[in-house]
Amino acid sequence: MNRALLLIDRGSREPEAKEELSQLCTLIKQESEYVYVGHCFLEVIPPYIEEGINTCISNNVDSITVMPYFLYPGMKLKDSVKKTAKICYDKKIKVVIAKPLSYHTTLNSLIRDRISFTREKNKIVPADSKCDILVIGHGSSDKSARTAFVHTVNKLKPYFRSVAFCFLELDEPRIANGIEKIISSNPNAMIIVPYFLHKGAHIKNDVVKDIKFALTKYNLKNIPVYITEHFGVDPKLVNMVLERAKEAEEKVG
Repeated sequence: MNRALLLIDRGSREPEAKEELSQLCTLIKQESEYVYVGHCFLEVIPPYIEEGINTCISNNVDSITVMPYFLYPGMKLKDSVKKTAKICYDKKIKVVIAKPLSYHTTLNSLIRDRISFTREKNKIVPADSKCDILVIGHGSSDKSARTAFVHTVNKLKPYFRSVAFCFLELDEPRIANGIEKIISSNPNAMIIVPYFLHKGAHIKNDVVKDIKFALTKYNLKNIPVYITEHFGVDPKLVNMVLERAKEAEEKVG
């Protein structure tokens, strides 16, 4: 069977986000036997979902495996699945829809990789067990998104002195509250992890602005604060996508 793999992302106007997706698709194509591997967006910028599906069809495939490229099982994910199912039904093309990235055990490993890289880059002396971690999620009005995020964050707790979480928007606690919580434990070093897939506007502007505001508000001079990279392009993400795709394909035979 000639099969395509299509990643559906929320969408961002920042060129870095689109470039990261393109690089990821190239790596996935190299590691798989899909006839075509591409991406599209739910909103914000084209190619939108229908265009992405049309591109798959133009590559003479018999079936499309769709990967909702989301960290959370929230409303955006549900919208992308509904739109995909309807479009594929109307076009009479077979479709298999995989689970999103949420709850995958590798997410915890990705976070720890980002922390380790930041510790090495900045020559952070305290061991992991003496570092305090703050993980920043996007935030959603959908409770299932919060549950999935907290599940991943909690898996970090055995490795560090303390682990807390906060959100950029739509949910509580916010970034300033999260930083305040870490401060209250008298940290040796605070490492902040932006739990985001791409270098979009949130990473480039919003998260940085809120962190700077909070650090100024609490006048942190004696506590070293470090910010890790977002997830971006990573071989582990490639493996996660392929695992999720394979799970979905095997489920439907």
